[in-house]
This record gives sequence, structure tokens and C-alpha cells, in this order.
Amino acid sequence: MMKRIVTAFVLVVSMLSSVLAQEHKNHNFEVAKNLDAFNNIYKGLDLMYVDTLNPGEVIGNGIKAMLKSLDPYTEYYPEEKTKELKHLLTGKYAGIGSIIRWHQRLKNVVIDEPYEGMPAAEVGLMKGDIILSIDKLDMRGKDTKYVSDHLKGTAGTSFVLKIRRPSTGKVMKIKMTRKMIKESEMPYYGMLGDDIGYINFLSFTEGCARNVRKAFIELKGKGAKKLVFDLRNNGGGSVQEAVDIVNMWIPKGTTVIEQRGKKTNHSYKTRLEPVDTVMPIVVLVNGITASSSEITSGALQDLDRAIILGTRTYGKGLVQATIDMPYNGNLKLTTGKYYIPSGRCIQAINYKHSGGGYVESIPDSLTRVFHTLGGREVRDGGGIKPDVEVRPDTLPNIALYIDRLDSMEVMFDYVADYVAKYPTIAPARDFRLTDAEFAEFKQRVVESGFDYDPESDKALGELEKLARFEGYYDDAKEEFAALRKKLKHDVSRDMEKEKQTLKEMLERDIVTAKYYQAGGIENSLYYDKQLKEAVRILSDEGEYREKLGK
Repeated sequence: MMKRIVTAFVLVVSMLSSVLAQEHKNHNFEVAKNLDAFNNIYKGLDLMYVDTLNPGEVIGNGIKAMLKSLDPYTEYYPEEKTKELKHLLTGKYAGIGSIIRWHQRLKNVVIDEPYEGMPAAEVGLMKGDIILSIDKLDMRGKDTKYVSDHLKGTAGTSFVLKIRRPSTGKVMKIKMTRKMIKESEMPYYGMLGDDIGYINFLSFTEGCARNVRKAFIELKGKGAKKLVFDLRNNGGGSVQEAVDIVNMWIPKGTTVIEQRGKKTNHSYKTRLEPVDTVMPIVVLVNGITASSSEITSGALQDLDRAIILGTRTYGKGLVQATIDMPYNGNLKLTTGKYYIPSGRCIQAINYKHSGGGYVESIPDSLTRVFHTLGGREVRDGGGIKPDVEVRPDTLPNIALYIDRLDSMEVMFDYVADYVAKYPTIAPARDFRLTDAEFAEFKQRVVESGFDYDPESDKALGELEKLARFEGYYDDAKEEFAALRKKLKHDVSRDMEKEKQTLKEMLERDIVTAKYYQAGGIENSLYYDKQLKEAVRILSDEGEYREKLGK
């Protein structure tokens, strides 16, 4: 009997092995067949097509189409784009250290925001300076990418930048030397009152964990007994840096993340002694918080080490790796998924490879329940859901148009003129725009001829179309006319209605132009609704412990 069982088992194993071998053979055949077809199609085109083909462009488009059918994170970087990849991975590039932008009214690229301590700031470039030429190469009317490509180069190389300063009309030639620029992953940290520290953290680049650890220790030295760790708008980066940041508040040897893929599985554990395992922490997140930011916030949630506050995060639970390609190219590809301490994967979207590739969000009904270390329920498949949901105030329509869609660029010009007019202003935390200054700004907007399309007017227009289609319009014509009259917007009135929001935006932009990115962040904290709730919870030990289930 036993012999028969053993024989049957051997036969089953043999059959399974045979099936797997055949599947592998079939897969290899399909790969070879399709590569051969692609190769011969291009050969035929190159030989017979009516026009001469550009092989880099045609085959490059084929590569792009193939990768597009997979997921948005799998990308090929040919040799000429390897600097772009390096910048993505390290946050470093060689240039002048300033954000530039296209000015719609001037039809020219201008300086927007110099970085503190970088060449642009050191030579005195200011918001609004118009870029005319780089080493006698005309930049007038050129787009942002063109100008950016010429500002960047090899660290240590010099060039002459010609600009015009709108506030004086003066044209200046400035000799500049390119420098290795590292975008600040932690633009601001400081104290909120006597005992609450605050760290604003924007990206997980190489070496960032060391800098965050240093900042945290400094805050403790200043009296911080509680912490707000701000991961809003942090799109992620290095997984190891995320683990090392979690390590500051979690014991050595704790598993933070498991990476599972086709070829390898890997477990990331904390490697160092922690800095503080008991300090109360609130982590701020939003819909742009992604990838390594979700590892950090999710691990701290799963281990009941921090309260997560804000809105649901992006939901990127995929891991990427970079491999070298021939001719100095690189392929960045998705190699697996990551799982945080409770065992859940927070990937929010299924990327399906059939039919040319499409995406499908995972519905809540298909998500599964997991548990934190202390037994609290959490779910997979949709990002990190905050323990305390606090939605920021919605940006009013008129504020959005004035800030981003105004072809006259009144807000940008007002800020540039303001910082040129006032060499010194109040400290970042204390700066406030006066009512008289806001009235001056409002007058400039009105006199510029600024106009915008209120969403209510658009919606009414759609309703009128629907009423005509269904035959009700004639009966309701007078009502539509009366409603349109009531909804007719008045720019001056609408700006006065949204005065507080517009003042906050102006104040942040002015302070950023004067005190750089750190100053702008410090100024905006005064109005931050989510931050205020975080501070309130940290100030109530009982509520803090209750929300963590302790």
C-alpha cells in the first residue's frame, strides 16, 4: 500500500514538473517569437519604408509603448537622460539652485524661487528677474526646459547670466559658477511653543535619515517632549532611509517592511539603537504622501507608535529597482510589493497588463482587515487611512485662478514688487499683510482686467443645455435669467469675500521670497488647520493614549 502511495506521489510530482517545464518552454518560445517578429518588422520598415527612419525615435517609441502597458513607475532612461534619473534618485544636480518659471504676460522665463545658500541666492538673484541670455545665448522667449538645460551643467563651470530686474528696469550681467545642488529634504524644523517639536520632511533622498535624526536630537535639546512629523506632499524615495527614520522611535531589530517579488524577498529591520521610544508623535499625511512616506507612517501606525492625522495617503505599495542597460542606459522597473508590520500592502491600484494596460482601483469591499501591534483594526489596499481625519479647507475658485491661471500674473508681480520695495520685513513667523496692502493688491487685480469662470456659471450653462434637450428651457427661461443675474461674479466683491485665504497665500509667497522655503513654511504654520489639531491632541495625554488604544 505504502509503495503505491509513494509511486502515485512520484507520478504527481513528475507530472507537475513536466507541466511547469512545458509552461517555461512555451513562455521562452513566445518571448523569442515576438522579439523575432519585432526585429523583422523594423528591418522591413528600414529597408522599404518610403521615408528614412530615425531608429532611436521609432524604436524608442516602441519601448515607451511597451512600458506604458505595465505601470507608471517602470521607465527606460537612455544615456542622454541618465542625469534626470540621478536627480530623481539622489535629489542632486549641478546648476544655480533656483526654481524658474514661464511668465505668461512677459512671454519669458523668470527667476521664481532661489534656494538659500545656493549660487542664485549668493549673487543676489530675486523673484521676478527676467532671464535674457546665458553666455550670450539668447533666452528671450525660450521655454522653461530650454533655459533650465542651459543653466544646468558640470559643477565648477562658470557662465555669464544676463537679467533685467523689473522693479528698476536695470539690465545686469552676473558671472555665476554652477554648484552641486541638493534639494532640501527637510526645509524646516523648529519648536511649536515650549514642548512640541515640528519637522517638515519632503523626500527620502540619500542620507536624509541622518539629517532627520540630527534635527530630532536638536529639538529634544531645546525642550521638545512631543513631536509633529509632517509627511504631507512627500512623494517618497529610498526605502532604507524610511526604515532608518522609523528606527529613531522603534527598538533595534524590529521588522519595518517586507519586500516580496518574483526573484527575491527581503526583510528590512531597524539596525540602530533608537533615539526615543516613548515620546508622543503625530504624523501628518495627505493624498500626495506616497511610497516611502507610507512605509514610515504605516509602520508607525501598525506598531502603535504614532497617531496618523490628515487625509488618506496615495497608496503606492510597489518597489522599484534600477538595472544597467547597454549603451549606458538604465531601466527603472517594478520588482515587487512591500508589506508593513501588520502584514498589509497599501497599494491602492491594480495595474493590469492585458488589453494594452489599464488601471483599476481596489474597492473598499475587497480590502482586508489587519491588526496593529495593540489590536487596532487597519485595512490594506487603499493607502494609509489616518487615525484622525482632518481635511484642509478647500481653495476657493477665485484664489486658484489668481494664483495659477491668471495670464496677467498679477500675484507673482505683486510679490516680486513687494520684496523689491521693502528690503526688510517682519520675521517669517510674524509677518502679516495689512488691510491697506491687500486693498492695493485687489486694486491691481481689478485694474489688470482679470476675469475667471466661476464653477457655478459653468454648472448653470450645463443645466441650460440639459433643459433645452429635455424641452423644459422655455418654461424656465425667466428663472434661468434671474439665477444667472444672481450668480454673476464681481471680482472685487469675490476677492473681499475670500480675503483671508488670499492674504495667507500672499503672505507665504512674500515670506518665501524674502526668507526662502523655510520661512514660507514657518509662516504658513500659523494658519494650518491640520497642524492645530495635531497640537491639540498632543496637548491632551488622555486623548492621545485613547486614540492609540492604550
